Amino acid sequence: MLPEIPDPVVVAAKKSVTRLVMAFLAVQAAVVGALVLYDAFKHRQRTKRPNFPQPGVFEGRVADSEVTIYTYGEDLYADMLAAIRGAKTRVFLETFIWKSDDTGRRFKEALAEAAERGVEVFVVYDGFANLVVPQSFYRFHPKIHVYRFPVLRPSRLFTPLRSTGLDHRKLLVVDDETGFVGGYNIGDLYATEWRDTHVRITGPSVWDLRQAFVGVWNTVCAEPEIPHHPPQSWDPHIRTVNNIPAHLVYPIRGIYLEAINRAQSHVYITTAYFIPDKQILRALIAASKRGVDVRLIQPEDSNHVLADWLSRGFYTSLLREGVTVLLYRNAMIHAKTATIDGHWSTIGTANIDRLSLTGNYETNLEIHDRAFAADMEKIFEIDSTNCRELTLTEWKERNFAAPISETILIPLRPFL
Repeated sequence: MLPEIPDPVVVAAKKSVTRLVMAFLAVQAAVVGALVLYDAFKHRQRTKRPNFPQPGVFEGRVADSEVTIYTYGEDLYADMLAAIRGAKTRVFLETFIWKSDDTGRRFKEALAEAAERGVEVFVVYDGFANLVVPQSFYRFHPKIHVYRFPVLRPSRLFTPLRSTGLDHRKLLVVDDETGFVGGYNIGDLYATEWRDTHVRITGPSVWDLRQAFVGVWNTVCAEPEIPHHPPQSWDPHIRTVNNIPAHLVYPIRGIYLEAINRAQSHVYITTAYFIPDKQILRALIAASKRGVDVRLIQPEDSNHVLADWLSRGFYTSLLREGVTVLLYRNAMIHAKTATIDGHWSTIGTANIDRLSLTGNYETNLEIHDRAFAADMEKIFEIDSTNCRELTLTEWKERNFAAPISETILIPLRPFL
């Protein structure tokens, strides 16, 4: 049988498509490179220390648990370190970024002291997020149980991408009595120069945060296994919601969608990076169309220029439908919070982007409480005073090259 001779037209068409794809990728790479260089230049021009309002510390009670909201890193770190130094039985610490600076060393020393006096200490940190930190820093006290999420995992080759996410969580649980969760990583930069939000819980609801840590440790780390303890009570007012890539479980996206779809009065969202999927974008627009006051705070210039430009690709759709876009100035706002209708709130580690909602290990608290929501609204109001509102007219008049660049970057949305 004679070999089949390729159709010249088909061959030419395939070559043309290949050339077009390669040309598009080259243009896309050029845009990304230009943005990174421009951002680096802007950062060199900034000599001032970031200046931003500090909403303060908010204390309250939700059902049988005491809750404290932190909006400034130094306040949070002082209480976290005090909890570790006062630990009697066990400490669970999980963080995405852990710098080898003064703040990082203080945490490391406090954990070593706890282990030395007989406290069980378990530590989890992400390897990829800390590639720039000297590995010598992560030599812990020999009694501390440590798991480093590896940068390269064989599972990435044989399982779906959604099952191999980074560990983006920031958790601390002490003696099964006190728990912390939120957006703060560990480092000097976050202590004073970033605006973020964290929450402390003391009481029965700490069990949920304990279980969040134990569930991941026993699934991914395995040795030594931490025993399961059932909760002492069932509190529907505070719920811990966990994204677990190893199980392909991503409920945080669901709680956002459900809460936005229920909204009748207002939706106030603060997020470091806003790269929503179609359903979340449509939910926000639909809420605005039915008369809900939808407001979004995010950085005017974040620490990731590519994420900024991907976010900007959504502004036209949001502004056209009446969503208020507030750009936080003069500092990085890294909070991952929302409050809706004066009743529902969430604080946690998940941004509204693809990596957080369908990729990484994340933990958010879902809180149903009017007093807590009132505090969250106060924080949002104070943060809003440090924002400028973006208008549709201003956005339409931006440089002609901007929308072209935003369009070229659209294919990168699923990866961030």
